[in-house]
Order: sequence, then C-alpha cells, then structure tokens
Amino acid sequence: MFFVASVLMVVGAGMYVFGIHKLAPWVFAVGAFTFAALQMQQRYEGSNPTIRRLRRIMLTADVCFMLSAVFMVENSYNFLLPTFYRHGIDGYNAYLLYIHNNWVVLLLIAAVLELYSTHRISNELDKEAKKR
Repeated sequence: MFFVASVLMVVGAGMYVFGIHKLAPWVFAVGAFTFAALQMQQRYEGSNPTIRRLRRIMLTADVCFMLSAVFMVENSYNFLLPTFYRHGIDGYNAYLLYIHNNWVVLLLIAAVLELYSTHRISNELDKEAKKR
C-alpha cells in the first residue's frame, strides 16, 4: 500500500505539472492521505529518544504532505478565492502570497523531512540491532 500511495502522489504531481489540473489534485490527495494514514499507524515501542524524535519529524512530513494536497486542490479549483476577493486587491494579493502554488513548497518540505527521517531511522535501528 505504501508503494501504491507513493506512486499516486508522484503521478498526481506529474499530472499537475503537465497541465491536467482538474484530476491531478484528487489523485495526489488520495496518495498523500493514504501514505500519511499508513505511516501514522506505524508505532515505535522502543525507548530510543533519537528514533522517537525522528518519528515526530516523520509525522510532521505527513502533515505537510496532506496540506500540500489541500493546497493543490485549492490551487486548481479556487474555492477560497472569492473570500479573498471580498477584501479587494489586498485580498487577492494575500491569496497569491499565501495560497497560490504554495503546495510545491509544502511538498518539498515534506519530501526533504521524509527522506531525512527515513534514512536516519534506518541507521538508528541498525545501531540498535548491532548492540543486541
């Protein structure tokens, strides 16, 4: 399931980049929410504080993946844009600043955090296994 969810995220992001803006956010969202849900179900029952910290970083990456999906949907469908328009040009500028295309930034943050925490957790688990 992890692999399928990961592929859906990559396919959704790729579809968005190549101009399929109406379907891509939903494909990406299914992948992101599935990936995050599966990862949140995993537990670490040990007492290693480093692994516990890395798990929290990984959960932060999951939240960033989910927020990225929400921002991608908003970027495609502009559900919030009328709310920002009510405040005139300043509202539109705020929309551009805070919402428009910021899903990419959240996705980059999530990917970097995920790569770092996955690599470090693997190393820490190997160290624990060698101690035994």
